[in-house]
Amino acid sequence: MKRILLAVALTLATGSVFAEAVTYKLDPNHTNVLASWNHLGFSHPTAHFGQVEGTLVYDAANVGASSVQVTLPLAGLNSFVPDFDEHLRSADFFDAAKYPNITFKSTKVEAAGAGKLKVTGDLTVKDQTKPAVLDVTLNKAADHPMAKRAAVGFDATTTLKRTDFGVGNYVPNVSDEVQLRITTEALVPKAGADKK
Repeated sequence: MKRILLAVALTLATGSVFAEAVTYKLDPNHTNVLASWNHLGFSHPTAHFGQVEGTLVYDAANVGASSVQVTLPLAGLNSFVPDFDEHLRSADFFDAAKYPNITFKSTKVEAAGAGKLKVTGDLTVKDQTKPAVLDVTLNKAADHPMAKRAAVGFDATTTLKRTDFGVGNYVPNVSDEVQLRITTEALVPKAGADKK
């Protein structure tokens, strides 16, 4: 009888890991933010925002209590063409010397079907803050087999207008609309680690 009670207690304890709000730190090695746009109708170039930093709170039982806060350092911007990277960081576009980071802070998280979320938040580029809505898919919430800690993974998409954020050079020849595709893994911080 004691063994049965112990097994039940362990099962409940394990299940409760994801039954309440859990705070995770984004893993920059497994987080990609990819932007894509139309160039003169000829091609669809992409740029990758790396070195992502952020915190994610996920509450599976009450998704409205979830939140996300992310910083994209423009030092990590990579279009796979070094000269173009410099142009994107210049005052023609992001003016990274003056505005070194892009930030996103959620203001609302809503359920949008099985394994789906709609995340609304404030996106700030060049000190201009506008609302943005992410369509999010929960990939997995479980113990990470390599890190040996609780982890969660999401994909997300959204479409933005460059002109809303002061990076509208060459519109309409280069599309105003930019598609963003995001994939991320986030881990519960190690015990004693900096959780900022």
